[in-house]
Amino acid sequence: MKLQCFAPLCFLLFLGWLSQRSEGRTVIMDKCVVNVHMNELQKHYSSVRPSAISGDTAIEVKLLDKTLISKVTESQSCCFIRLVLRFFVERVFVNFSATDPQVQTGVSAIANGFISIRNTIHKCHCHCEEETQRTVDSIISQFDKLQTGEAAKKAVGELDTVLEWLESLSQKARTRK
Repeated sequence: MKLQCFAPLCFLLFLGWLSQRSEGRTVIMDKCVVNVHMNELQKHYSSVRPSAISGDTAIEVKLLDKTLISKVTESQSCCFIRLVLRFFVERVFVNFSATDPQVQTGVSAIANGFISIRNTIHKCHCHCEEETQRTVDSIISQFDKLQTGEAAKKAVGELDTVLEWLESLSQKARTRK
């Protein structure tokens, strides 16, 4: 009898845990509100990063400088992240290759997460100022100076900068509530 009462309670606790695990965080970029599954992105990134870093031979080159991102104004955050996600989806992830299938699966999961965010942002119709476009162009220019495979590994290895920035935007959204 006790077992019958215990099983539904366990099931309800499991459902609660599952819903928290798949729950996203609200990220506000200018006037665009996006639900981002930060935990999933960070989990996949932590499984991918060691492989990307070990394959990075151009240590003197920095694609995603944190000071560069810190200069992005709040009114340009939507545009900036849309352009950065586009860069990752169209240039980085398609050129990243790993011999370890788990790493490749992790990169695919991050790419799918980025595509989902990008599709939501696309509906927002972000306005891009020239300075923001130049900032992203400088990232792409650094990327283009390297061999494609090497550049893709470097970009994936530096993805923590983008994830930290998204996390900071989600924290700002939480403090606004």
